Amino acid sequence: MAKYREIDFAARMSMATLSGGIAAYISCPCEVSLVRMSNDNSLPVAERRNYKGIMDCASRIVREEGIPAFWRGSTPFVMRASLVGATQVGTYDQFKSVYSSWGIKGGLNVTASSMTAGLVYSVVTMPFESAKNRMASQKPNAEGVLPYRSTFQTITTVASQEGASTLFNGFAPYFMRCGGHTVLMFFAVEELQRQYRAKVMA
Repeated sequence: MAKYREIDFAARMSMATLSGGIAAYISCPCEVSLVRMSNDNSLPVAERRNYKGIMDCASRIVREEGIPAFWRGSTPFVMRASLVGATQVGTYDQFKSVYSSWGIKGGLNVTASSMTAGLVYSVVTMPFESAKNRMASQKPNAEGVLPYRSTFQTITTVASQEGASTLFNGFAPYFMRCGGHTVLMFFAVEELQRQYRAKVMA
């Protein structure tokens, strides 16, 4: 797109949102398997699934619950990934411009811009991360009904029953993870862009 015209903020946000959502939907089976295995030990002993590994987890999900179970909770996962794209990728260049206007240049600019973008996306996406984990690891009740049915129903149920702050439990390590990989990602992006300009656009 940049070949034909300058990429404005709206175009950057749109492309980042779309690409994030598509990537998340494709990777749902891996995400569900990861959530199941990560949460299994936190369940009461009688309720644990005792997965032996990633392949055992995936094959048992298919055998016991069917392939559609891989996309249970996909809506909050896709929404979260779309928001990650918008708030992380879409805001990074804007923060670069802001910090540059304050005289912050070079690697410090990249670090500050990416950490700020990481903070914004952590705050915005944490409720969706919590909803995704709840939906992916839930079990039906005695009547066979799942407690969480949709993204916003999950968020509102948790907020009303346990308090809105529950949706942000574990925010500090979540931000450290998000901010850390955002910094590393954008340093890599800046280096790839530098090499591209040097070799292709010279």
